[in-house]
Amino acid sequence: MLLPQALERTIFTLYDTQDQLKRHVYERADRAFARGDRERDRISTASALRERQLAMKTAFIHAIGGIPDREAEMNAVIVGQVREEGYRIENIVYEPLPGYRVTSNLYLPAQAEPASPSPVVLFLSGHEPEGRHSDYYHRVILRFVEEGLAVFAFDPPGQGERVGEALDDAGDRIWGTGEHQRIGVRCYPFGESIARYFVMDAIRAIDYLETRPELDTARLGVTGNSGGGTQTAMMMLCDERISAAAPATFIMDRQSYMYAGGVQDAEQVWPGLTEAGFDHEDLLLAFAPKPLLVLAAEYDFFPIEGTRRTVTRSRRYWEMLGKEADFECYVEPSLHRYTDGMAKKAAAFFAQRLLAHPRDSAGHALPAVPTDKLWCTKQGRMTSEWPQALTLSDIVQRRYERFRSNNPGRPSDALAPDGEQWLRDQVYAGRAPCPFNTRHMRMADTDGLSTAYWMWWSQSGVMNSALWFGGAREADDRPAEVVMAAWAGGTNCLSRHWPWILEQCAAGRSVVVLNASGVGPHEPAPVYGQPVREMFGMLHKLADELIWLGDSLAALRTYDTIRCAEWITSVAGNASLSVYAPGNAWLSARLAALLCDRIGQVYSDTEYARLADWFLSAGEPNEDWMSAVFPGLLQYVDIAGPTTRE
Repeated sequence: MLLPQALERTIFTLYDTQDQLKRHVYERADRAFARGDRERDRISTASALRERQLAMKTAFIHAIGGIPDREAEMNAVIVGQVREEGYRIENIVYEPLPGYRVTSNLYLPAQAEPASPSPVVLFLSGHEPEGRHSDYYHRVILRFVEEGLAVFAFDPPGQGERVGEALDDAGDRIWGTGEHQRIGVRCYPFGESIARYFVMDAIRAIDYLETRPELDTARLGVTGNSGGGTQTAMMMLCDERISAAAPATFIMDRQSYMYAGGVQDAEQVWPGLTEAGFDHEDLLLAFAPKPLLVLAAEYDFFPIEGTRRTVTRSRRYWEMLGKEADFECYVEPSLHRYTDGMAKKAAAFFAQRLLAHPRDSAGHALPAVPTDKLWCTKQGRMTSEWPQALTLSDIVQRRYERFRSNNPGRPSDALAPDGEQWLRDQVYAGRAPCPFNTRHMRMADTDGLSTAYWMWWSQSGVMNSALWFGGAREADDRPAEVVMAAWAGGTNCLSRHWPWILEQCAAGRSVVVLNASGVGPHEPAPVYGQPVREMFGMLHKLADELIWLGDSLAALRTYDTIRCAEWITSVAGNASLSVYAPGNAWLSARLAALLCDRIGQVYSDTEYARLADWFLSAGEPNEDWMSAVFPGLLQYVDIAGPTTRE
């Protein structure tokens, strides 16, 4: 007789499935990448290029959920100044949305012709904890100031003075990537991306610069590296006011990065755009024929081969428009960083394109300013000085509150016709139906329970499995009641749930522990040593790739749950079927029940009145948390939250 701990360690050999989810997702993405290349290869005229530019800009803005309203006053305030030889710095706080404050610095060099407005470069910070006032970014900015360029730099959400008050389990303050991902998963259900707020901050920054008479925003540059390179690329799509751009250590191609294995923040994942044939080449061609400098690090974790491929393919768009001199690429043999060499190259590029009379700044390096002089607050953290100021987390929380107030009461389980069709399309699109072609292996009894291992094809190329405890193991011995159990880890986590399994079987029910896609023996190998089911682990990466494809891990597992219900029927006939789905697995189980009449009650280990309430809870990092991400769901589905068993 086996014990559950031993069963967890059992290696099932009916079919090798460890890489199947990764292979399935990558093959779908590869087809989309090839389709995008073919579409771009057909661009041979200026008019065709303009059509592609408009299509990609429209698709991107739709993917991130649009740009927030820009009508409100920004209430910009200069809260401090620093005067240095040849330039001064203003510490400025502005509000892209009412009560939502952004900390920033405006560097203003002394002008040879004071009456002449100065061109300005928007500097967008990457993932540095200190944000705009990190010593390293400050020195990059000073290279532009040396050339006589004004520079405006602000903190992204969760960085610099905009780090929130949230703490992780170890008591450390959450910043940057962690905060971006936590907020990002809360944006998805409304058909939004956290990227829209990064774009909003930058657009509103330009709106503010337009109010400054000493600045000429008709001569406006934008640059940043890493996450700042992402923001730069987004602004190249979203704001026509930009005259020249220098994205650094970001431009590559999506396919090379997918195979490299890295995971990105939520603001760097744009729903549906891979399926639409979009790639980094579209980020560049959308900016043609304006002056563009691509900056790259040869030893970057962003694959340099992807950068070189995209640059090589994109050069022809500037040549097509007779502007080949305005397309440049600079590669430095360095690690992932906005190097001093890149800073000098970018400063010279912007000076040549934006300044009427570029300076000769050779050999002149401005000394760094102490960090605390760049702060807009006394202690370097906005929430300490202005506790009433809204954070991005507050903005998203209010989005949920408005949703609940606009949808009062406990919602019905019935879906509106358009909601049901939308959900069905999301769950079934991209799937390749096939026969079950079931495998079956009897096991030794486990702690007194009869045990069998089953495998079947959920769709072509994707196999699911289950351990069946108690009741029927053969078609001629069918149980009266079956409970499908879906939880993170599947049959790899039997011990944790064993008392529940014993309780169900003692009540005369059969228990089928489901291993859906990426679960249990189908769990993919780790990436970069990160635990598979945790934030920035391999399942997070594959979930992101599905979101790029206009799909989601939640939708895929909803389909798996439906197929499991159909398979159980093929084995157990019309036995009563319920689903127990604790934690994040509840969402896929509940949505499956909306589309599959075969599934009866769905219950969990918690209770919430509303789906929106459950999303707020499930949005915190936990095991297999990306399985709760279903972009756009709350736009079409408003159902009661999970309940415990009646």
